[in-house]
Amino acid sequence: MDSASATASLLEMKAAVEAGLDRLLEGESRLNEALRYAVLAGGKRFRPLLLLSAGEAFGGDRTTLLPYACAVELIHSYSLVHDDLPCMDDDAFRRGKPSCHRAFGEAGALLAGDGLLTLAFEVLAGAPAGVASAGRKDRAVQAIAEAAGIRGMIAGQWMDIAYDPGRADEASLLELMVLKTGALIQASVRAGAIMGGAPDSSLPEVEGYGRAVGLAFQLRDDLLDAGKKLEGKEGTRPNAAALFGRDGTKTRLRRAVGRALEALDAAGVRSAGLRALAAGLGEID
Repeated sequence: MDSASATASLLEMKAAVEAGLDRLLEGESRLNEALRYAVLAGGKRFRPLLLLSAGEAFGGDRTTLLPYACAVELIHSYSLVHDDLPCMDDDAFRRGKPSCHRAFGEAGALLAGDGLLTLAFEVLAGAPAGVASAGRKDRAVQAIAEAAGIRGMIAGQWMDIAYDPGRADEASLLELMVLKTGALIQASVRAGAIMGGAPDSSLPEVEGYGRAVGLAFQLRDDLLDAGKKLEGKEGTRPNAAALFGRDGTKTRLRRAVGRALEALDAAGVRSAGLRALAAGLGEID
């Protein structure tokens, strides 16, 4: 599949995810309005695209994979709502619009985030196993739950709020990135591969791809954030560019993308979508 075809396929996947999320969040209540505001206000849908691409790379059916893809996006969206709260990052805007707590109040945003996280696991519980065994579904859901929880994203968020720029070093910052951002990205790849029927022998390399992509994603994000005015918080937030410099961060980003592509080759995975998602992260000035 050439680059144009890969892009078209990813756009088709994204449209399917958007439609799936829209269906899950139907309703006219003020709560539904907050949920839809948090989820449907744009976004790259990077994690569901990874899950769908990984699943289809191993022969999975998109209809079966879609609920899992939507669930990881619901989890990601909840994390953004809570991250923006005054007690966390205290961000006034998200995707060019007032943050959820600015639009619906702090209590409303807290409940919206709680609702999205709970809904994600309701969706996962009801998701079909397809032609896969129930055990395969259990493994996929477990991967997502662990990544979202105290050994993954929550652990990373805890490190984030305790971050001391004066004591930061490469090891601690990379660990924070791998947990807070990378864990759910890696789990998206793993869950998709499992539901697609990937053999156990392929999973270590598939996870290596996910781990490298998760790190690359955050390194790129830090480069994009570097230099932005953060309402007096410059230097207090974890940021690779502040620690490594812009050039050093770009070097680490390119290495991470390279490791991701090498992992696909080592696993024998011929997925234009997974390659495009990884390679696109390295395209930054």
